[in-house]
Order: sequence, then C-alpha cells, then structure tokens
Amino acid sequence: MKVIASSLRKGNVVDLEGKLYVVLSAQNIHPGKGTPVTQLDMRRISDGVKISERYRTTETVERAVVDDRPYTFLYQDGEGFHFMNPENYDQLVASPDVIGDAAPYLTDGCTVSLSTHDGVPIAIDLPRLATFEVVETEPSVKGQTASSSYKPAILSNGLKTMVPPYITVGTKIVVLTEDGSYQERAKD
Repeated sequence: MKVIASSLRKGNVVDLEGKLYVVLSAQNIHPGKGTPVTQLDMRRISDGVKISERYRTTETVERAVVDDRPYTFLYQDGEGFHFMNPENYDQLVASPDVIGDAAPYLTDGCTVSLSTHDGVPIAIDLPRLATFEVVETEPSVKGQTASSSYKPAILSNGLKTMVPPYITVGTKIVVLTEDGSYQERAKD
C-alpha cells in the first residue's frame, strides 16, 4: 500500500526494494526555502542494519502490511522475549533487537501492541505509562521541599530517573515509557 512519506510515524513498517524496514524516527523538516522533506531513520528487520533516508513530503513509499495486535508479556529467556495472544493463546518469541529500549518496561502480564509480518514480530508499542517501585533514593533533606529540585532514584526495573524530594524508598511511581521520566505518584 502506497502512502505519502510525511504520514509515516515511529513503528511503521515500509518495504524498500523488497526488504522490510521499521521506522525508528520520522521527522518532517520545513526549511525556510525549498521543498519540505521527511527524514526517516530505519532499521532493516532481517539483519538489524540501520539506514537514514530523506524523502520529499509528497513522495510515496510502500508501506508493508503488518498485523498489530495486543499481546501479553510472559517472560524472557535465552531465546528472547515470549508473548501470548490473549484471544487464541498462541505464543510468539521476539528477539532482543525487536524489543530494544522497551525491555526494562516489560513486566509479567503487561499488555503491549506487537506488530507482526508473516507471523514474525517486527516492532513493539508499549503502553504510554508504567508503574514501578522506587528501590533506592537519597533521603529528603528537611526544608528542601520548597524548591523544585529533583533527586536521582533507581526503580524496581533497574532504570534511573529523577523524582521529587518527597518520594521515598518503597513508593510506587508512574513513569513515561518514552523516556523514563517521573509523572506522578501511583494511586494504590
């Protein structure tokens, strides 16, 4: 299916010269003079080679037909990341290359959107927010709550983030899965 280049987003799959590529980032650039262009950073699914392409925003690109479905994360082992389709209980194994930076945000039983092409996982889309427990942080200093200073914290998934001074060890917080930034204290 042909689509215009400017409509492509992160996670879309395109077919270039018979090879499938997943879009890692898409940026529309509108210079003061000249034609607007779309800059695409992509990874070839077959071998993981990254490429960067630039298209005029009106050019068309062949978008591959992929199946996007919700899957439940089960576990990770030497084979890869195991997911189950909640409708028919079929299981898929995704390679660490496909999961990439999303790995720390996968918790037992969480639901993600997996894109598959011919039954092979090619891209993952995480929920926007995730809840984790703070396992290590500095104690708050009395009188420092008035300033908007943040302190470092390590979460139960091993990631580091910055949290407000009133957050203590054992507190559950909600983080943005895009960049791991603190959003709010979790409502229990």
